[in-house]
Amino acid sequence: QVQLVESGGGLVQAGGSLRLSCTASGSIFNINAMGWYRQAPGKQRELVARITVGSSTNYADSVKGRFTISRNNARNTVYLQMNSLKPEDTAVYYCNAELLTGVHYWGQGTQVTVSS
Repeated sequence: QVQLVESGGGLVQAGGSLRLSCTASGSIFNINAMGWYRQAPGKQRELVARITVGSSTNYADSVKGRFTISRNNARNTVYLQMNSLKPEDTAVYYCNAELLTGVHYWGQGTQVTVSS
C-alpha cells in the first residue's frame, strides 16, 4: 500500500500562487507515476498534472503555462507549483499515486480557493 499526505492548500487572490506538496510512504518502489487531480463542486474529478518515474509530464490544457509539477525522489515528494491562479482553479486537489499494477492511491485532498 501507499500512503499520501498532502499540504499547501489555502485561500489566495486571483493572480496569486500556491504550492502543493504530496509525500508518499509505504510501497513507493511500485509507483509508476504521481499526479494531481482536482474536483470542483458539481463537477467530475479531473487530471491536473502527472509526472512519471522517468520525469515525463503532462498537464490539463487549462493549466498549461501556469502550473508546474515536479518531484524530489530523495524526499518521495511531488510538488505542484500553481501560478497565475484563477477563480476557476478553485477545487479540492487530490494527490494520486499510480502503481505499476494500475492500482491508484489517493490523498485526503486539500482545498484551494481562489477569490476574484
